[in-house]
Parts: sequence; C-alpha cells; structure tokens
Amino acid sequence: VGVAGGTGSGKTTVARKLVELFEDQPVRLIPQDAYYKDLSDMSREERAKVNFDHPLAFDNQLLVDHLDALIAGETVEQPVYNYITHGRNEETITLEPAPILILEGIMVLEDSALRERMDLKVYVDTDADERFIRRMQRDLIERGRSIDCIVEQYMSSVRPMHLQFVEPTKRYADMILPQGGTNHVAIDLLAVKIKAILDSMEPSE
Repeated sequence: VGVAGGTGSGKTTVARKLVELFEDQPVRLIPQDAYYKDLSDMSREERAKVNFDHPLAFDNQLLVDHLDALIAGETVEQPVYNYITHGRNEETITLEPAPILILEGIMVLEDSALRERMDLKVYVDTDADERFIRRMQRDLIERGRSIDCIVEQYMSSVRPMHLQFVEPTKRYADMILPQGGTNHVAIDLLAVKIKAILDSMEPSE
C-alpha cells in the first residue's frame, strides 16, 4: 500500500491508523524518509544546501530492492536517517517480511518502479495552510529549526517541489483521502479494501 501526499498532510497518521486496524496480523510501515541518499561524503555545509524535496534526494533503487526482498520473504536492514546531520546513522532497523507493507512518503507515487509494486495507491489531500502549520510545529519541536529557516526552506523548495512533483501524483492514486488522519470513514473504507486484497491473495482450498 502506497500512501503519498504533501509534507504535513497526515500521511504518517493514516499509515499508523491502518497498522492499528490490522493489529491481528503483521504490518510493516516503511517511511520513504528513511531512504534519503547517504550524503556522508559531503560536508555538513554542502548537505544543508541539498534540495531534500526533489525526487533525486531519495535512494529509490535501495528502496525498490528492499521492497522486492520483503515481498520475496526476506529480511532487510532499513537505514536510519538523521535530520540534524543530513546523513544516515550507523545503526539500522531490521524489517521482517509481512503480509501488509505500507510505504508512506511525499514521493512514493512519483516513481513508476515503486508504483508497479503497489496493490493500492493512496493520496492524502490536505489544505496547504494546514500542512505548513504542521510542518512548522514539527520542525520547531522535533528538528530544532528556527522559524526563519523553516519559512525560507518552505518558500524556496518545499512549496515549489510540492507543486511540481507531489501534487501531480494524485492522478496515480486509486483513492484520494481528504482531511488526513481525521477522516475516519475514509480510513475504514481503505481498511476494507486492503482486507479484500488480502482475501483475494489467499490460496483457495
């Protein structure tokens, strides 16, 4: 299941609520953010100048390889991205295969190789002002950034990249989910669809 949408749209909330709804069976939640390219060979000053809202910021080949491995029943080591240093930590997270894989991130519907591996594609649609406020609150509290830094990044890269690369991926979605994680009816309907897909994959007796 691919869950896309703009920064602060509520993608992670939707994905986590789906995990809760399927607590009776293993679900793997895979954040695309974990697969930002490793920039450890660059200086911190150079890393800070990278446009992290562009599709090329992601190591999608590694993500595709990991998805294929999980689908094949293999275990993978998911990278851990550090938003403060703009690089990967030495430790990784071990992901074991599961019947439900939920891939969430702003660009998960932008890459055709990722879309080809999805049984269900979802776009979480939330008003721009609400998304900006959520991003500001997150970056202030969780990532220690200043308001000036957040606004400058939003205007110079986040907003234009959203309009150029994220918003257009709506056309690939099987379901557009408005209001993010507060749309309980849509999330319940999404869960019903996921269950139907799972049931169709079970071998008949």
